[in-house]
Amino acid sequence: MTESTQLTKTPILLTGGTGTLGRLVLTRLRRARTNVRIMSRADHENEEAVEYTKGDLATGQGVGNALTGCEIVIHCAGSAKGDDEKAENLIKAALIEGVRHIAFISVVGADKVPISSTIDRAMFGYYGAKFRAEQLIAESGIPWTTLRATQFHDLILATVRGMAKMPVVPVPKGVRFQPVDAGEVADQMVELAAGPPAGLVPAIGGPRIYEMSDLLRSYLSAVGKRRPIVNMGMPGKAAQAMRNGANLAPSRCVGVRTWEDFLATR
Repeated sequence: MTESTQLTKTPILLTGGTGTLGRLVLTRLRRARTNVRIMSRADHENEEAVEYTKGDLATGQGVGNALTGCEIVIHCAGSAKGDDEKAENLIKAALIEGVRHIAFISVVGADKVPISSTIDRAMFGYYGAKFRAEQLIAESGIPWTTLRATQFHDLILATVRGMAKMPVVPVPKGVRFQPVDAGEVADQMVELAAGPPAGLVPAIGGPRIYEMSDLLRSYLSAVGKRRPIVNMGMPGKAAQAMRNGANLAPSRCVGVRTWEDFLATR
């Protein structure tokens, strides 16, 4: 990290600090000798240079208190639904507390996966919520940076593990993924938070694009299992967008660690 992009000495608020990406961001912030405040719904013991405070982005309770004295927010909190509501509650408190930079992690395809029907919302509503969260942050008046990433290796692993429990595995036909290492995303998030607000920055994607069936087969091979795989069509405009590669960033294959490398460590 260069001298011109040193992180502030005042505490940085990290949301989602106990999640997949947040834990890796925290490790890097501690390495940079940065004071960190983590907002969590659960109680945690404070650690050296890490303060935990109770707060719930879904309800807004405790968010203002968590932001007191923080100039930078690294917003990694995410869930299957409600990310737009969480962003709205964060923004309301951040405006009062005078936050000067929100660095937000979003997902590739947030602006390309249409959510226009009940089935779209049920299967891919996460993308719509992320896009709305992006818009709320961009329109908030608070300086911001948003990074879109493709799917983390960890998410793909959890998905194929669950699929492999079935005796016959249905796989969405024509859907591809571009898994990226969460540690590489964490590196970029910390670097972006340390620099000036930059708006929507170029996405980060994994080094290779895979058919979902190939990701599943490589997992099954790694764990010594065999399962029949059946390709299944998915209805809806969102599913069509996914088949068209809305969740991919082929021009941003900047990640280094491949799915095969990741599996080898698991």
